[in-house]
Amino acid sequence: MVQVAATAGENTRIEKDSMGEMPVPSDVLYGASTQRAVLNFPISGRPVPPEIIRAFAMLKRAAARTNESLGKLPKAKADAIEKACEEILAGLPGRGGLARHFPVDIFQTGSGTSTNMNVNEVVSNLVCLANGAAIGSSKDADYLKAESAVHPNDHVNMGQSSNDTFPTAMHVAAAVAIHEKLLPAVRALAEELEAKASAWDDVIKIGRTHLADATPIRLGQEFSGYASQMRHAEDRLHRATAALAELAIGGTAVGTGINTHPRFAAGVCERLSAATGIDFREADNHFEAQHAKDAFVEASGHLKTVAVSLTKIANDIRWLGSGPRCGIGELRLPAVQPGSSIMPGKVNPVICEAVMMVACQVIGNDAAVTTGGLGGIGSLIDLNVAMPVMAANVIDSINLLAGACSTFNTNLLKGLEPDRARCEALIEGSLAMCTSLVPEIGYDASARLAYQAYEQGKTVRQLALEQGLIPADRLNELLDPRSMTEPEKA
Repeated sequence: MVQVAATAGENTRIEKDSMGEMPVPSDVLYGASTQRAVLNFPISGRPVPPEIIRAFAMLKRAAARTNESLGKLPKAKADAIEKACEEILAGLPGRGGLARHFPVDIFQTGSGTSTNMNVNEVVSNLVCLANGAAIGSSKDADYLKAESAVHPNDHVNMGQSSNDTFPTAMHVAAAVAIHEKLLPAVRALAEELEAKASAWDDVIKIGRTHLADATPIRLGQEFSGYASQMRHAEDRLHRATAALAELAIGGTAVGTGINTHPRFAAGVCERLSAATGIDFREADNHFEAQHAKDAFVEASGHLKTVAVSLTKIANDIRWLGSGPRCGIGELRLPAVQPGSSIMPGKVNPVICEAVMMVACQVIGNDAAVTTGGLGGIGSLIDLNVAMPVMAANVIDSINLLAGACSTFNTNLLKGLEPDRARCEALIEGSLAMCTSLVPEIGYDASARLAYQAYEQGKTVRQLALEQGLIPADRLNELLDPRSMTEPEKA
């Protein structure tokens, strides 16, 4: 640990923790424990995400009210803690915002102890200010005699340990972010894809397998597949939320629940559920909930799957819109910006590319989360010690996916149009039209017809008529592309 002389300067004050005195910037709300973490972990410059801090505020508020209901905490102190937590939830308006007061790096102690203490200190100092006392008074014996005064450990952290609060906060933060940000974005994307599937059900186009011509398909059918992917994504996100809804709170240090009330966890979960609309519940087994982070790895896996689904949709649209003259060109992508600094008039599928880059990042984030959950790396004997990096990566994935879905929907899908003439022309010229002739003239004869049509630069229809293989009326029936997309009606 960095050694700092405990001498107040012009812009510092002296605060105390269990290790002694520590100079702290005079205008911040955190105390000595947080300042030690600031000095110990100058690694990335990336503080713990604000979603985690807000989840902590919800947790501390629920804990205070639960301790009050159990007769452990006086009402005046619970009121003071709740008011301070609500200031944090509001973003600390008028106090410079969350970032100034929650500076601890993601890459800190693996249990998140520094962040838990950061929140405890900020809450207690907000109470100091509300009581008209100086920041840092929460360790002063005379001040603590006041009815509403709170100590960061004794009152804000009552019945808790960093080892159960951080895993609880990371679950709450991720579940709330999925519920409030990602699910609505995925649902809106699914609805737009379903609308396109319905509107374009009459557009017949050539199918492509292995990127080679295949039998006809309706553009609406392709888009119904994309819509289904997003509906499955919704289901996966609901499963992720259900996994995250099991909380470690109440296990304290190692899962035994030492120093907490037996009904504390249930009370906290009930209050968190009421505040968020998510059905949080106490862990079935506190040792599993704290010693491992399998549920978090599971949730990250669902996020990765959603990212993979998005790559399929974005890349297909990129291919189908390639051209406009020398590619497939069946879709017309909205022109949102010039595509080249040297080629005038060029328009690129930039929205698709952005979405696919988001997927790359989410897949990378999932790798970090998976590694953080591994036994011997993060999950080690009686505690996972990679929680801050796991939490940060999952929150990043949720935010990225939510932003990508919204951008893809607004800036691409809503302006996307089919090129009906191009779709029709490619259908007629496709050699795969021979497939519908197989029941009539056999596979080998159909294959010869396809090869000959290709060599002579003719359509299958033209060559079949020239060779008199099938009467014209019957040939038109067999080569009707719409009928090939709905064989159940044949």
